[in-house]
Amino acid sequence: MPLTPLDIHNKEFSRRIRGYDEDEVNEFLDQVIKDYEIVIRENKELQNQLLSMQDKLDHFANIEETLSKTIIVAQEAADEVKNNAKKESQLIVKEAEKNADRIVNEALAKSRKIAMEVEELKKQASIYRARFRTLVEAQLDLLSGDGWDTLETRELERTYEGEREREREREAKEIY
Repeated sequence: MPLTPLDIHNKEFSRRIRGYDEDEVNEFLDQVIKDYEIVIRENKELQNQLLSMQDKLDHFANIEETLSKTIIVAQEAADEVKNNAKKESQLIVKEAEKNADRIVNEALAKSRKIAMEVEELKKQASIYRARFRTLVEAQLDLLSGDGWDTLETRELERTYEGEREREREREAKEIY
């Protein structure tokens, strides 16, 4: 067991003849006691500092561990966000492609419909022109004709021509 300053102070030495000078020994012991007390105080302060530093070291070790875990979680979250964004962008591209195909198909269908309507209008215009031409020719024939007999003949021809024209229209409609 280590000595305490009190042990040193209370230490009694036996006396002998021709021994050491008692005052000198006591003075020396007083100096040893003071130095020993200083050493003990410093030792306690150093132990307290060591404990404090150990607490700080533990605290920083915990912070380091927490930061490491946080970095790992953040990296995983970033990877997940990146993967989700990639999947979402792929879905958006696919949807855009579908919409583009749908729009193109609708445009083609409208184009075909309009082309068919144009063809139908061309046929109707052709029929109209043929009828108008027949009417004009009949009117010219009537004007240049010899009389009512010719008019009756022309009327019969025109009626016959009109029937033939209607027949051609029906055939044209059936074909298209």
